[in-house]
Amino acid sequence: MSDTLTYVYAIARDVDPAAVAALQGVGGGAVRTLDAGGVLAVVSDVDRGEFEERALEERLEDLEWLAATARAHHHVVDTLGHDHLVAPLALATVYFDDDRVRAVLDEGRATFAAVLDQLSGRAEWGVKVYGRPGGAAAAATQEKPGSGAEYLRRRRQALRETDTALDDARDAAAEVDAAVTTLAAASRSHRLQDATLSGESDPMVLNRAYLVPIDRAADLREVVASLEGHPRIRVELTGPWVPYSFAQAPEGAAP
Repeated sequence: MSDTLTYVYAIARDVDPAAVAALQGVGGGAVRTLDAGGVLAVVSDVDRGEFEERALEERLEDLEWLAATARAHHHVVDTLGHDHLVAPLALATVYFDDDRVRAVLDEGRATFAAVLDQLSGRAEWGVKVYGRPGGAAAAATQEKPGSGAEYLRRRRQALRETDTALDDARDAAAEVDAAVTTLAAASRSHRLQDATLSGESDPMVLNRAYLVPIDRAADLREVVASLEGHPRIRVELTGPWVPYSFAQAPEGAAP
């Protein structure tokens, strides 16, 4: 039995082996390509002792190891993704050997080709929308109440205004989503981030990824720029990114 497993970073097309020759992957391994009839995998060897199932479960609890592995994985994908068509795979996607990777590529060639076709000429963009706080909520914390009853009255009013502001923000976010969706080939929802994790003081009301044709990027920026100074929401645009959110093949077909 070999001391290594084959780690797969992405499925790709038309990647010259020379383009990956200088790349170092997870654990410092040399990156290479495995071709199977026009669809190829970007891979490297990794230590079997680190990536076998039982060992991997323990490693994933090691935040330092996880961060280093993620950095190396994303470095390979992002570097190639600047100039090549790639469909990134999940972190720590491993196989017993190169032959098994080739077999998976051969079995799922049509599916992988369809995914790459969908991603061709497109990039991922992220749109996050935050609700702006209501005026009463701010006043309740700035003005000293004359009595306990006055404090409770202000507090109830602030809560009502906050709820109304959030409803208005969600309605406005839906309009943003509709406008951006008209430019996109596909979109995906991501979990709304809690303020303690996002570092934002305003509540997040939309967090979506959009697969946008490269020639519509200027239109997307224009839509977002037109929303600057909106009274109820603040819109954040990120990207373009390698399309991680849109690289999934149908269940059972992807590595």
